[in-house]
Amino acid sequence: GQLYGCFDPVSHEWTDGILANTFREQACSTTEDRKWIVFDGPVDAVWIENMNTVLDDNKKLCLMSGEIIQMSAHMSLMFEPEDLEQASPATVSRCGMIYMEPHQLGWKPLKDSYMNTLPSNLQETHIELINDLFMWLVQPSLDFIRHNCRVIVQTS
Repeated sequence: GQLYGCFDPVSHEWTDGILANTFREQACSTTEDRKWIVFDGPVDAVWIENMNTVLDDNKKLCLMSGEIIQMSAHMSLMFEPEDLEQASPATVSRCGMIYMEPHQLGWKPLKDSYMNTLPSNLQETHIELINDLFMWLVQPSLDFIRHNCRVIVQTS
C-alpha cells in the first residue's frame, strides 16, 4: 500500500502511495526538465508486475482506485535492483539492462557521489584539494590493506 496506495477497509477511501503521488506530480509538471523516478532496492514480484503497464508502449500507471496516470515525455524510470530473481520475463523484456558486478565499480564512484554532496559555497580550490587528497590517499591505502593486513571480516 505504501508504494501504489490502498483502500481503507473502514472508510472505503483510497489513499495514494508514494509512487502514485510522485508519478502524478511529474506527469502533470509543465517544465521541460527531465524527471526521474529511481527504484533502488529489491524487486518484489507483486509491485514489479504492477509496473508492466508503465513499462509497455502505453506508459500508463494503472492504480487499483481506477485512476490511470499517463507518463509524460519528460519522465524516465530507472530500476537499480540487486537481482532480478522475482521479475518475470515479461517485465525484464520491457527494460533496457546494464549489468555490472560491484567489484567492477571500485571506489571512485563513491568518491564522485561524495564530491557531489559538498557545500555549494566551497571554493573550487578546496574542492580540487579534496579530490586530489582522495586520489593520492585512497588507492595506496586500499593496496596497503590488501597486501599487508589480515582481513578478519571480508567487505566489498
